[in-house]
Amino acid sequence: MENSQAAKNEIILNELRHVAAQSGDEVFNVGVCDAEDHHLTYIHLGIQASVLLAAKAVDFVFTGCGTGQGALMACNAHSNVVCGYALEPSDAFLFTQINNGNALSLAFAKNFGWAAELNVRGIFEKVMMSGCERGQGYPVERAVPQQQNAAILNDVKAAVGKDYLEALKSIDVELVKTACGGERFQQCLFENAQDQNIVDYIRTVLN
Repeated sequence: MENSQAAKNEIILNELRHVAAQSGDEVFNVGVCDAEDHHLTYIHLGIQASVLLAAKAVDFVFTGCGTGQGALMACNAHSNVVCGYALEPSDAFLFTQINNGNALSLAFAKNFGWAAELNVRGIFEKVMMSGCERGQGYPVERAVPQQQNAAILNDVKAAVGKDYLEALKSIDVELVKTACGGERFQQCLFENAQDQNIVDYIRTVLN
């Protein structure tokens, strides 16, 4: 979560942990928790998502901002992130089945009213506990072309993007330093990353 929506972090985190307790997934809360926390914009969230996914410290990223649009664009600016957008559980289900990406952006201000926590829980459930293998398409008769198009999109993103580490090094170092400056983010990355080259670069930036 970025700074403008930090006050809702506890609500979102509680719902995510509730679903994760049933799905067996581990949760890392690496965004902004409260007004006193470090200042992150949705631009920083995109960098965080790309670093954690590229380093294989996490398998999937839930992110968001006021509308969810900024975080969506910031994530998809990186060649290794395929981020969808969900306002309701059906969006989350269709994204996992048709696009089968590795990140999902939510709106934490727009339409975030009565029973918002139930809506968020439903979104998490559709991603984490849908009961079927991801990327199977919907409806089933459209499965093959949908799977083909999702693979083509991933190939296009890889083709137009630089080598990930080289791309990361070309970003303003202060943006990367701020994005990776949080203690919880560093703990998640350093304890779980499988790509030492990315870890080494982030340590260099932070030091």
